Parts: sequence; C-alpha cells; structure tokens
Amino acid sequence: MLNRKSLRLVLSALMMLAVTGCLFGGTPKHLKPLSAEAKALLAEKGLKAGAAMFVRVFKEDSSLEVWMKNDGGSYTRFKTYDICKWSGELGPKVREGDKQAPEGFYVVSPAQMNPKSSYHLAFNIGFPNAYDSALGRTGRHLMVHGGCLSAGCYAMTDEAVQEIYSLARDAFLGGQREFPVHAFPFRLTDANLALRKGDKWYDFWRNLKQGYDLFEANRKPPLVGVSGKRYVFFDSEDAVPASFQSMASAGRADPGQPVLISRTN
Repeated sequence: MLNRKSLRLVLSALMMLAVTGCLFGGTPKHLKPLSAEAKALLAEKGLKAGAAMFVRVFKEDSSLEVWMKNDGGSYTRFKTYDICKWSGELGPKVREGDKQAPEGFYVVSPAQMNPKSSYHLAFNIGFPNAYDSALGRTGRHLMVHGGCLSAGCYAMTDEAVQEIYSLARDAFLGGQREFPVHAFPFRLTDANLALRKGDKWYDFWRNLKQGYDLFEANRKPPLVGVSGKRYVFFDSEDAVPASFQSMASAGRADPGQPVLISRTN
C-alpha cells in the first residue's frame, strides 16, 4: 500500500503525463484540470483546489452536495449537483440485485476511483461497509458515475461527474486519504422525519439522523463507527473509545467488534 508521500508522487507524475499528453492528442479525461468556472467559484467561496472534500447525497431532492474544508477547519458547500438518476425508492440497499441505491455512511479512497468507467468517470462509494455487512446486506460496484443511467448507483451528467472526480483527485493530491460520502433518503430534519414515523425504515433513518445532526451543528464530518449493528458518531478522535478498532475502507472487520469506518480529515 502506498504511503501518503508515495501517493502524492504517483499522482503528481500522472498530472505531468497529462500535460505532456496535450501534445499527443489531448489530456485523458481523468486528468483534466478543473475548469476556469470551477476555479472562480472556489475563489469566490474562499476555498482552494486540493482542499479536503466531503459528499452528501439526498435521494428525495435528487441532489449531491460537495463540501470542502476551509481555512478555519470547518467545511463550506462548494456546489450542489443534480443527480440525473438514482434507482429504487427511499430506503437502504439490502441485497444484490434489488436495484436500490445505498443509504448510509461510506468512504472513498484513491483505489476506489475508476478512470476507465464505461460511464465517463466513476468512484465506488464503498458498499457494503461494516454496518451493511453486520446486517448481511449484499451488493457490489455501487458507484457515483456519469451517463445518466442507474441500476443501484447515483448517476450524474458527464459534466458533473467530471468536476466531482477532478475535485476528488486534487483532494488526494493535497493529502486527503479518503473522503466521506453520506447518503440520505431526504434532509433529516425533525419535521421530515416525523412525516415518516410509520415507515419500516423509520428507526434506521433516526440512526442516520444522529450523524446528519452532528454535521449540521458544526460543519465538520463526524467520525463514524459501527457497534451493536448501529451507526455511532464522534465529534473528535479523543471521543472514540479504545475498544473501537480501525479498518480499511472496504468495510471488513471482526464480527461484533466495534469498528471505526470513517475519520475526519
């Protein structure tokens, strides 16, 4: 596994290849720089290319938000993108083939980026995570991708996924090891949740709301763990009990062992 310094060197080399590639037929899509418009919006919001990023997805709104770390250490919303299509209905993915787009707390590492996607560009959100695995949920290759076509993924326009992919690539170049993706059924306000009190997923959504509320309160992605087949949340490293083990983004851990699946950056 590459350490952070090695990862930066590899990504920097790829960017140099992209520059020289302009002399031989154009820059590969996964190495294209941010557009002038995106750079201008970053500057307008006091953000910098290469800053750590965080993604929130809302099914009901068909929206994907990209937040970026500002100089004060909290996160500022860079842009909200329209999701072209997501499949299924409100509620989590349960089994492979149900064509449900996932809900929950995920992380994306450089290894999950797919520059050769058939749908322009893509990144795997990391389903199933430790929570999904603890409940026996199955599925694979759950992506955010281009192409406006979905069978369990979050499909964007090619233009949107190009920009999101470029922001993620630059964040990794800037030193971010993985970025969180929080996928929600809807905006988990008290009022919205009260409207779904009789829904079979109500208790699951109440659990998701704990993480949603932490971010709403301090504009920093919470640390996310799994214990007793429930998500648990912490606002700092110091708050994480010693009993929680760390794990890889793929979501594999000893059954029943409390595990930390997502860290702030």
